[in-house]
Amino acid sequence: MELAFSPEERAFADEVRSFIEENLPRDISERVEHDLHMQRDDSMRWQQILAQKGWHAYTWPVSQGGPGWSATQRFIFEVVSGEMNCPTIQPFGPRMVGPVIYNFGTEAQKAQHLPGIRDSTVWWCQGYSEPQSGSDLASLATRAEDHGDHYVVTGQKIWTSYAHFADWMFCLVRTGREARPQSGISFLLIDMKSPGVVVQPIPMLEGTHSFNAVFLTDVQVPKSNLVGEEGRGWNYAKFLLEHERVENSNIGFSTFAMRRLHRIASEVMCHGKPLIEDPLFSAKVSTVKAQLKALEMNTLRALSSMGSGGSSPGAGIASSLKIRGTEIGQRITELLLEAAGPEGQQLDPALMQGDGDLTGINASVRGAPANYFWRRAMSIYGGSNEIQRNIIAKHVLGL
Repeated sequence: MELAFSPEERAFADEVRSFIEENLPRDISERVEHDLHMQRDDSMRWQQILAQKGWHAYTWPVSQGGPGWSATQRFIFEVVSGEMNCPTIQPFGPRMVGPVIYNFGTEAQKAQHLPGIRDSTVWWCQGYSEPQSGSDLASLATRAEDHGDHYVVTGQKIWTSYAHFADWMFCLVRTGREARPQSGISFLLIDMKSPGVVVQPIPMLEGTHSFNAVFLTDVQVPKSNLVGEEGRGWNYAKFLLEHERVENSNIGFSTFAMRRLHRIASEVMCHGKPLIEDPLFSAKVSTVKAQLKALEMNTLRALSSMGSGGSSPGAGIASSLKIRGTEIGQRITELLLEAAGPEGQQLDPALMQGDGDLTGINASVRGAPANYFWRRAMSIYGGSNEIQRNIIAKHVLGL
């Protein structure tokens, strides 16, 4: 089963391929090829190249400075980017806080923050999860006390992706103690250079650093940084999370990982022939390939419902895409580890940082364990898959 693209859409895909071939720096492409840990400069360089073309905020409508692409064009861009070793565009600015600001923010907030997101000159992080409030965000305890023209924020956020790179954080805080916990939550924009903000790294098992704990101690935040109305942050958070969970279908990553799996399985020998020719292993690859194709079609359907920067796809659809996307991504990393065989059983943290010989199949084989361990987090971040099933049970099945 294949997606049937129009001649115009195929021409658009050719345009994307040509642009990437001409503009993607080789050193960045090689890091992605080996699935190495990306540094801030790697991501920002590529995103700023896209921004010069007007493609960084590629999900935005023309009215907000985006290209106004259709759902199909956005899908094509993500798939082609995955095929051609492009770094994943960090979603916190263009895919998460950007739409919240241009849908719910003030004109001053739009003028202050949207240009830096479009141009990829400002890095954002997401301040949602707390030590006792992960997927159950309604129980968050970080508080923002009203001090006239500003709030004083105190609390802790955890598992904050790339907070050590971030210039700004969009943060859920408690401004009220209403009977319904969701009613007392507000959505604040916090400058990460503010006094009282401390970022503490959380090293990962395979040796990389992307997650952090963020401690907020008497941080003064101007009231002009409140997005929308006080106490309505839960509504804005739901809007954002439904966009995030479509993002977490991970089409770009899975497209890249499937290509990598085919390459490794075609070069690793098993009983005198390439592993991909082994009937049992080939059947496993074909199964996950079919699942990925089904996910692509469902993601495209969800993107179509969203329009160009418009409404969210609905909690049930977003949650189902998040579940299947992360399960498929994890399954591909499991097959990569299986394909690597005995040569891929040694964890090599230095390799993830780009140290050592990166030529040939051996680098990809040695990198399989680290990538497998890192991708275990896919079914947890963005709201655990168990929570997503509860959302589907409530909003779709009425249970």
